[in-house]
Amino acid sequence: MNNANFVWPVRVYWEDTDAGGVVYYANYLKFMERARSEWLRSLGIEQPALAERDGVVFAVRHIEVDYLKPARFDDALTVVCSLAELNKASLSMTQRIEREDEPLVAARVKIACVSRDGFRPAKIPAHIQQRLEC
Repeated sequence: MNNANFVWPVRVYWEDTDAGGVVYYANYLKFMERARSEWLRSLGIEQPALAERDGVVFAVRHIEVDYLKPARFDDALTVVCSLAELNKASLSMTQRIEREDEPLVAARVKIACVSRDGFRPAKIPAHIQQRLEC
C-alpha cells in the first residue's frame, strides 16, 4: 500500500474566513477535499473517467476532525494526505492541515466506492486498486 504523503498547498482568502477573521470550520473540509482530488489525479485516477467508464464514484462515508489551531487570511497552508487503509470497497485516509509544519487540523476520512447511479456500495475497480497500492 502507498504510504507516501501527498502534499497540496492552499492559500487562505477572505472568502474562506468567518466574521472573526479565521478560517470558517467547514472550509477546512473543502481544503481536504481538493487535496484528495489532486492526490487521485497525481495517481492517474481521473474521477470523471472513473464514473463514466467504471460506473463508480468515491463518496465520503465518515469523517472525524480535530480543529487544533486557527488559520487566518493570507496564510499559506499545506494539506497532507496519507492512505491509511485500503479495502475492496472503501479506503481510509489521514489528513492534516499545517502552517509551516504547525498542525492546525487533523482528520481521518473513510471513503466509500459506490455505484454512480444508485449510490450502492461497489468494489473499487482492480485497475484503481493497483494504483492505490503502489
